[in-house]
Amino acid sequence: MSHDSSLISAQVRHVEALLEQRGLLDAGEIDTRIDEFLAGGTPANGARIVARAWVDPGFASRLLADANGAIREIGLSMAGGLQEQRLKVVANTDGEHNVVVCTLCSCYPIALLGPSPGWYKSEAYRSRVVRDPRGVLREFGVELPAGTQVSVWDASAESRYLVLPRRPEGTEGLAEDELAALVTRKGLIGTAAV
Repeated sequence: MSHDSSLISAQVRHVEALLEQRGLLDAGEIDTRIDEFLAGGTPANGARIVARAWVDPGFASRLLADANGAIREIGLSMAGGLQEQRLKVVANTDGEHNVVVCTLCSCYPIALLGPSPGWYKSEAYRSRVVRDPRGVLREFGVELPAGTQVSVWDASAESRYLVLPRRPEGTEGLAEDELAALVTRKGLIGTAAV
């Protein structure tokens, strides 16, 4: 741990202790709430969103227009902290492929995708995907046609992004839960095709 993060950790522990001493927090309450938040976050939540969008064009339209409102329809939320984070869903098409990054740290929709993978937090991914998205995608096994535009979406403390992958061909007869099983966390970040 770097000196800066050690100092911040000590300051956070100090504030937490003060809040506990004043009776504003129970001992261990912050850790309990963080554990509860992380326990509910899973890529299965993001997969449910995508599968619903694939089978329900009306939901897909609402999702692209107002993702926070649309995900509430299926019992999900971006309100993991004191303030609801803004979610924007971006759809892959024949002509455009989307990929998500947080260039400053590792902002990420934990409630919908579970804890972020190590590579997402790495400086190499965060810096390179902006400069050479096709090269990074190629390293993940995603080969895009030359005419496909690649859009890189930079998450922040207030805004999170989720990719709506293209529905795989030949899946017309699958039920919503079967479609959800096809969706991966990498697909929801844009570093894999579904």
